[in-house]
Amino acid sequence: MGTLLKEDCRITSKGQTTVPKAVRQALGVDYGGRITFYVDDARRVYVEKAAEEASDPVIYGFLQFLARDMASNPGTSIVPLPVSLRDRMAALVEGVDVSLDAEIDGDVAL
Repeated sequence: MGTLLKEDCRITSKGQTTVPKAVRQALGVDYGGRITFYVDDARRVYVEKAAEEASDPVIYGFLQFLARDMASNPGTSIVPLPVSLRDRMAALVEGVDVSLDAEIDGDVAL
C-alpha cells in the first residue's frame, strides 16, 4: 500500500490531539465530524470517516409516535401477528435460500 499522505501531530498531556487539516480534508470530515480508529494486530492504526447514522425526521417522528402509543396503551399497542398474515409471509419467501454470510454482488450504498 503506497502512502498518499503523512502528517505528524503531538498528543497533549490530556491524551488529545488535533487531526491535521490535510488529513481531515482527505477523510472528508470537518469540525464536529466523527472519525473511527482501527488498530490491527501489528499495532498499526487506521483512521476512517465514521459511518453516519441515518437521520430521517419522518421515521424519527413515527418512532416517537409508536413509543408514546405503546406507553399510553401497553395492552393494545402490541398484538399477536394474525395467523393468516404469518402464513402469507411464509408463502412469499418459500423456496428462497438466504445466507447471511454470502458475499454481496455489485455496489452497495449504506
